Amino acid sequence: MSKKIDDLRSALELLKELDGQLIETDVEVNPEAELAGVYRYVGAGGTVMRPTKEGPAMIFNNVKGHPDAKVAIGVLASRKRVAALLDCPAEDLGKLLHKSLENPISPVVSEEKAKCQEVVHLATEEEFDIHKIIPAPTNTPDDAGPYITMGMCYATHPETGKSDVTIHRMCLQSKDEISIYFVPGARHIGAMAECAEKRGEHLPISISIGVDPAIEIGSCFEPPSTPLGYDELAIAGALRGEAVKLCRCLTVKQNAIANAEYVIEGEVVPNVRVQEDQNSHSGYAMPEFPGYTGPASNQCWMIKVKAVTHRKNPIMQTCIGPSEEHVSMAGIPTEASIYGMVEKAMPGKLQNVYCCSSGGGKYMAVLQFKKTVPSDEGRQRQAALLAFAAFGELKHIFLVDEDVDCFDMNDVLWAMNTRFQGDADIITIPGVRCHPLDPSNDPTCSPGIRDHGIACKTIFDCTVPFDQKQRFRRANFMEVDAEKWV
Repeated sequence: MSKKIDDLRSALELLKELDGQLIETDVEVNPEAELAGVYRYVGAGGTVMRPTKEGPAMIFNNVKGHPDAKVAIGVLASRKRVAALLDCPAEDLGKLLHKSLENPISPVVSEEKAKCQEVVHLATEEEFDIHKIIPAPTNTPDDAGPYITMGMCYATHPETGKSDVTIHRMCLQSKDEISIYFVPGARHIGAMAECAEKRGEHLPISISIGVDPAIEIGSCFEPPSTPLGYDELAIAGALRGEAVKLCRCLTVKQNAIANAEYVIEGEVVPNVRVQEDQNSHSGYAMPEFPGYTGPASNQCWMIKVKAVTHRKNPIMQTCIGPSEEHVSMAGIPTEASIYGMVEKAMPGKLQNVYCCSSGGGKYMAVLQFKKTVPSDEGRQRQAALLAFAAFGELKHIFLVDEDVDCFDMNDVLWAMNTRFQGDADIITIPGVRCHPLDPSNDPTCSPGIRDHGIACKTIFDCTVPFDQKQRFRRANFMEVDAEKWV
């Protein structure tokens, strides 16, 4: 990769050089549902309602109501694009992230003039209105309101002093208020807010939008890979080989990503919970990664905005919840977490991991396992159990042999149809906490489910028994260089 990538703009410049990976339009688009409606057809992919497809990223240069801003969508909605942006073969992305996780480079605070502070809007100004400053889209007509879907939330634990970055769903509520939803126990900044609330304190927070894709990917790691106190910006530093640069916020005691397109400065207010759809009364939040529009929460926390800063002619970055973009951001760190844990327990056995689109990057993983000696039989199932431990939101795991392409679900289903027997190769683990956004994880779907968010985790062992490997040899074609003919 010849170009150095350290922000969104340099990432987009690289994509412009790659055939079919970025398109722009000057046709006016309404950020209220229309923008997402367009991209659904162009390149969203993932679990978005059909028809959709995986396609190029897109820049909207003419956004209604925002003459000086652009909106970029789908930057990471392709594993091929992620690979190009991280300068890595697509099949090795999980391994690259695992290596970066093990060799972090901590962020640094720069005293230079920050690009993200070229233009400053203070909430104390009479004309201040976050809706007019940030072209945050609504993805569907049912959305609770305009959402920030690619905001890098950065905060510091009030007792330990450790900082962290995570992504949350945030809805613009008023001219200076944003609701933020914390999945209970799932994100570190939620724990920080709870600690601050117990102390009767506001939690200073910055929300950086439009950043280096390495930051967006690295921010999606979860425990146990990144325990409370691990700053995921250090993963992005490792991916780039240099520290992420931060700047000091202007109105709150917090740092932000210095070369972001937008930064929102604010405080999470203690002892305040807001209704997410208080303005639309739609009953819904926004489209989530499983492909359904989630219900509006009445337990959202509230951020009081103190300022918005941005670059000149800023680029708002957004994503469609169920798209291939979520698969890249959530799935590749999950692959890294699984690979790392299994590799430590049984080195050399796990060949690769894929958290596929149909699982939204969270619900399903395919593990490619190599049995080399008779005692390896059964260890593939141990690897699956370790994967469940490495990433608690996983629901289904498919185990395949090394001759199966784990990144090709047709090949995975071929293995299931020719190497799997339901009465012998299904391992169920009922009554385990999983993900609350899966609507089937509910007592109404099964009497064995005790509470919403509990699931039956299942292993589908599609590997060949070691002593029968000779019976299951794939057709052996001649190795040739096909370029002579095509």
